[in-house]
Amino acid sequence: MGSITLKQVTKSFGDVNVIKPLDLEIKDGEFIVFVGPSGCGKSTLLRMIAGLEDTTSGTIEIDGQDATSTPPAKRGLAMVFQSYALYPHMTVRNNIAFPLKRAKVSPEIIEQKIASAAKILNLDDYLDRKPGQLSGGQRQRVAIGRAIVRQPSAFLFDEPLSNLDASLRVNMRLEISELHKSLATTMIYVTHDQVEAMTMADRIAVFNGGIIEQVGTPLELYQNPVNRFVAGFIGSPKMNFIDVNNAEDGATSIGVRPEHIQISTDEGMWAGNVGVVEHLGSETFLHVHVEKVGTLTVKSDGDCPFTYGDKVFLSAAQNKILRFDKAGNTLPRLTDQAS
Repeated sequence: MGSITLKQVTKSFGDVNVIKPLDLEIKDGEFIVFVGPSGCGKSTLLRMIAGLEDTTSGTIEIDGQDATSTPPAKRGLAMVFQSYALYPHMTVRNNIAFPLKRAKVSPEIIEQKIASAAKILNLDDYLDRKPGQLSGGQRQRVAIGRAIVRQPSAFLFDEPLSNLDASLRVNMRLEISELHKSLATTMIYVTHDQVEAMTMADRIAVFNGGIIEQVGTPLELYQNPVNRFVAGFIGSPKMNFIDVNNAEDGATSIGVRPEHIQISTDEGMWAGNVGVVEHLGSETFLHVHVEKVGTLTVKSDGDCPFTYGDKVFLSAAQNKILRFDKAGNTLPRLTDQAS
């Protein structure tokens, strides 16, 4: 079991409220990602769940039991850090075995667990090497292996891929996702990278200033963000925002994603000139300068013919336009109102 329930949890450092009263239910076996900008409280909350930070008020329940004051070692959780936290003088085998030896597990069981974790993580050929002889991705797999052998009720990942280069990050994303499927164990994953969140999560919790703005599946957050913050944080490239001066039923701004804008040479909602063009092979991103609106990002095909300086017209799919009030809350779409 690995259900975790947070009830009115808060965290303060002196007069600074880092986590404001917060409720969240994490289901057994779920892969949930905490995402948000630096300083939003996501890592602090993860450390509170792990027991590495005290809870100022509220309750943390693990499998229905109050664990708010339970020491970290007795919570049945395993944490994987950004820095790997491996012992450099120990072999991979001994790093993985370390928590089991401390728990006085028999040597036979330790060897069985090491062999099982090494097979899952493709570490069989590296068990007798030391961390300094491994790549960053291999070291992170060792750190995950050390967590696996403990058979925790939940894994807690604190930005585990931040130290890896771009290609390794993609590979490790896939490996962690496959690991979740094979182990069927609860995973809580902290990142500031919304692409990681969108590609890995069953559900995402979007943090901002110590609160959770919205919790939902990746598609729910992408298609129906509750406010402008979530709309702007989820999606890559970011959503385009345009001020409309209360012109649309209380809306002070609208948002439209780059893939929901059509570009042509004859007519459209906005006229502009093409600025920087980013050719990525299968797709192209154009940054179009529109007078009195600003620069709008447009996603087009890989063989898009437009180049710097071209005069173009842009149109947004009406049923994809999001509308926001003065407070930044999402208003009903005009197409929804019409129906």
